[in-house]
Amino acid sequence: MIRTRPASRLDTRDMAEILNGIIAQGGTTAVSDPVSANDLADWMDLAPDKSAWHVAEDEGGQILGFQYVEPHPGLPADCCDIATYVRLGETRIGIGSALFRATSAAAGALGYGAIVAVIRSDNAGGLAYYQSRGFEDWKLWDDAPICPRVMKRYAL
Repeated sequence: MIRTRPASRLDTRDMAEILNGIIAQGGTTAVSDPVSANDLADWMDLAPDKSAWHVAEDEGGQILGFQYVEPHPGLPADCCDIATYVRLGETRIGIGSALFRATSAAAGALGYGAIVAVIRSDNAGGLAYYQSRGFEDWKLWDDAPICPRVMKRYAL
């Protein structure tokens, strides 16, 4: 069983571990430098009244992944940016679905009209995940750092 809950500062060590594993593997995230628990806590504090962070955990309380939405200066004011990270080796069915149910509800409660995912064009898994949630192609970012990106939009 997978359950979701709002993320807290107490989760940032596990969240950093998840993200650092993904960064080390390469090929799916545009985040290129390792992060610390303090880095993630700082990210959480950037716009607390317009952001929502969730973790997914198993029945034993191990964090399997996390997802957040936040405002982004490159997006319209009624849109938020989304990011999703799942622990390597735990990409089983249900983690992303559970996270997105919680995150999309929170985004709507925050007053957003749409969620935008900015995905590396070579991240087949990420593109498929957001497509399966109902995101539609919106824009291309051909000159993005590291790799071109596909921007997908989900109307709330």
